[in-house]
Amino acid sequence: MPYTGDVTPGGPPDVRALDALTITKMSVGPMDNNAYLLRCATTGEQLLIDAANEAPRLLSLIGDDGLSTVVTTHRHMDHWVALEEVVAASGARPVAHPADAGELPVPCDTVHDGDSVRVGACELEVIHLVGHTPGSIALLYRDPAGTAHLFTGDSLFPGGVGNTRGNAADFASLLHDVSTKLFDRLLDETWFYPGHGKDSTLGAERPSLPDWHARGW
Repeated sequence: MPYTGDVTPGGPPDVRALDALTITKMSVGPMDNNAYLLRCATTGEQLLIDAANEAPRLLSLIGDDGLSTVVTTHRHMDHWVALEEVVAASGARPVAHPADAGELPVPCDTVHDGDSVRVGACELEVIHLVGHTPGSIALLYRDPAGTAHLFTGDSLFPGGVGNTRGNAADFASLLHDVSTKLFDRLLDETWFYPGHGKDSTLGAERPSLPDWHARGW
């Protein structure tokens, strides 16, 4: 079955196999959060993006091959309910941005804008996007054999940037960072994977940037 990125809480995961990296997307309840398991094709090493909830399902998805790293995209609780249990069961290294790491239930190694996080032979670039929270991050994988793949947490969705709760300064910051660090740098073909709901591409969303700016959310 071709990858669509359409997953539902309690439903089966969707799998996208690239040459060097396999991406498995699964939705966990009760808030329809996306969790992403990345597996290096060369080494078999695995990394999880957002241990959001339902630790038993996440651990079943991880399987017997172990987990090296858990990256939390931001501090909001619906993205880390299962973090403590997954880390305890797997021994994985938890990673977050320092501006949000103190709000998480386990001590984390911290990363900054421009740093890299590795999963086996594959490298993920950390992109700091300020606004949804002070320490929100995205992870960028530049596939040597194809397009770029971007994991945006709650900073970018199909149809707009993440919720800034009516705070004009936070919205301006987030739209600025998303515009300059994502849309200005990356090609239209870049596929992005958000913290909730369906995927999209930067090209599909790019024409709407002026509308997002004008509406203010």
